[in-house]
Amino acid sequence: MANWEHLDILEQGVDVWNEWREKHIDSIEPDLSKADLREADLREVDFSKANLNDAKLSGADLRKSKFRRALLWGANLRGANLSEASFPTATIRAASLSGANFYKAILMEVNFWESDLSEANLKEAYLYDALFFGANLRRADLSEADLSNALFRETDLSEANLSNANLFQTDFIRANLSQADFSGAYSAYTVFENVDLSDVKGLEALVHRGPSSIGIDTIYRSKGNIPENFLKGAGVDDTFITYIHALAGKAIEYYSCFISYASHDQDFAERLHADLQSKGVRCWFAPEDMKIGDKIRLRIDEAIRIHDKLLLVLSENSVESAWVEKEVETAFEKERLQNRVVLFPIRLDNAVMSTTQAWAADIRRSRHIGNFSNWKQHNHYQTAFVRLLRDLKAEPPHRL
Repeated sequence: MANWEHLDILEQGVDVWNEWREKHIDSIEPDLSKADLREADLREVDFSKANLNDAKLSGADLRKSKFRRALLWGANLRGANLSEASFPTATIRAASLSGANFYKAILMEVNFWESDLSEANLKEAYLYDALFFGANLRRADLSEADLSNALFRETDLSEANLSNANLFQTDFIRANLSQADFSGAYSAYTVFENVDLSDVKGLEALVHRGPSSIGIDTIYRSKGNIPENFLKGAGVDDTFITYIHALAGKAIEYYSCFISYASHDQDFAERLHADLQSKGVRCWFAPEDMKIGDKIRLRIDEAIRIHDKLLLVLSENSVESAWVEKEVETAFEKERLQNRVVLFPIRLDNAVMSTTQAWAADIRRSRHIGNFSNWKQHNHYQTAFVRLLRDLKAEPPHRL
């Protein structure tokens, strides 16, 4: 029970209480446990080191109050106004905070274990190093909050708003993120392990300022339904992204492609690459995907081996290119070793139809060649692109 002497001082008003706290800050730890302070006006009160365990503070006005190292185990703060209050190293374990207003509150290193913060307003709150193990934050507003180093293990964040929040080194292991909104949040070294990301909102609009950890268990729990640009921004290997759907037991919709072209056809290659990517086709071409320091020939050979199809852009320029010829040879070797069709030719002009280059003539005789000869005309390009996309639909491997 509360110390009646301490409670009497508090009832004399904020000035009297704060003056008393300042005099005895190192010698007395106020006992207000189980005190009934519902709907009370407690603005700017200094509760540092106070014992508020099981206190009734629902609906109280606690704006700009100080709770440094305070104990609030089992306290009822439902609907309380805690905007701009400060809670450094306070313990609020198993407390009821549903609907509380923590707007711009300072909650550094606060322990919220097993507390109910459902529908609480934590907008722009400073929650560095806060602990939310097992807490309920369903529909809570954490937008623009600083959640760096915060621990949300086994926390219910379903339908919570985390838009524009700072997620640097934030831990979401085993959290419930169903329908949570991450739009505009920025992350680095964030941990998404053993969580289902399949219906999380705004992942494609999350800003990556460094790599993050995406667990294999997360990929399986999400059934592979994770935006690829989110995975790529988190640092997941491009090759692994290509096969995530298959690993999660979901069919790959399109074959992955390596685009082979002559440098003079760069404009077309860039357009095709962007359009394929926008349709969910994993594709690689040197200008975007080559890393500084890569050994070019080895890197391209590796890319051809990894991807399902070599999308060969045939033109007057490419049929004379020794570089393109070498890429075609690599694709032919892959076909022989894997006993399936890899080479997938398209043309920009009629050069391949009359060339004397042996490798190009062989393609002309043995393969159907997609026609992009009028690619600069929008309607012609779209018609050819739709046919290409149709033919890139993944299906059981073709046999030679």
